[in-house]
Amino acid sequence: MLSTARTTWSPACAVRRRPFSHEPRRAAVFLPGGVHAPWPRSHSMAARVASFSTNPTGCLEAAAPSSGIARPAPPIMDIDVAAPAAAAVSSEERVRQLVMKQAGLAAAAAARTPRMAQLTGRDAGALDVAFDRCGAVCKEYAKTFYLATQLMTPERRRAIWAIYVWCRRTDELVDGPNAAHTSALALDRWESRLEDVFAGRPYDMLDAALADAVASFPAVDARPFRDMIEGMRMDLARSRYATFDDLYLYCYRVAGTVGLMTVPIMGVSPDSEADLGTVYAGALALGVANQLTNILRDVGEEYVSVVYVFL
Repeated sequence: MLSTARTTWSPACAVRRRPFSHEPRRAAVFLPGGVHAPWPRSHSMAARVASFSTNPTGCLEAAAPSSGIARPAPPIMDIDVAAPAAAAVSSEERVRQLVMKQAGLAAAAAARTPRMAQLTGRDAGALDVAFDRCGAVCKEYAKTFYLATQLMTPERRRAIWAIYVWCRRTDELVDGPNAAHTSALALDRWESRLEDVFAGRPYDMLDAALADAVASFPAVDARPFRDMIEGMRMDLARSRYATFDDLYLYCYRVAGTVGLMTVPIMGVSPDSEADLGTVYAGALALGVANQLTNILRDVGEEYVSVVYVFL
């Protein structure tokens, strides 16, 4: 629904900043409908693109009370960075292990062909419109980042736009105009939609752009996307971090994940002597550093509001 009254902000999230979320905001527009239907529907993808053209970021639709959608279980092969059994191991070490695993998956995926066959009903013209919309959102809310994407090849640039928009939409769930109404169920539904994106069943035009991007770049894995949603769940559940180890896990989930999402698309120079593990570790470190910088930048506001205590 489109808010026509005073914008409601979540007092618990109003002062937090994250990568991809520092730009000026405007009222979010919620998608219509309840439980998703696989794309394409009975009408054309082009018609679906047109129906969402007034939505700036395409936030998650309001959760239906009786939707019955459960949170998808993580694959067995994943490393649980918050497992109680690993309590003796620091968050930094557990995240490092996860990053090395992501680098290994990327190396194995390099030999695979794109997953385009998974996308049923692919409409090149409608996808062009969807990617143009992602580019417009990126240009409006992240102007300098948008300029940097102009140095990429068209395929990489479009994929990065799609990831930017997904990250922004995810952040809006807990840090946007309607964040006060976001529940754990809404995040469960958002994660369910993410799984559909990677299965080639996007819900809307912006999901379709991301589905096409991850199909074109087989090394892009769903794990960092799921971990970012876990970071949003942390925002709903806690606002105090007693140790740096706890804070590190949060920083990985809400910011370090962005590097893991984008490295497979940006690629590594053929002339680079660094192995993929080193590249992924550097991407993680950059994301965590950005988040720590954001926290330090906002420490004055947080002290006054007494909402989030990171230090």
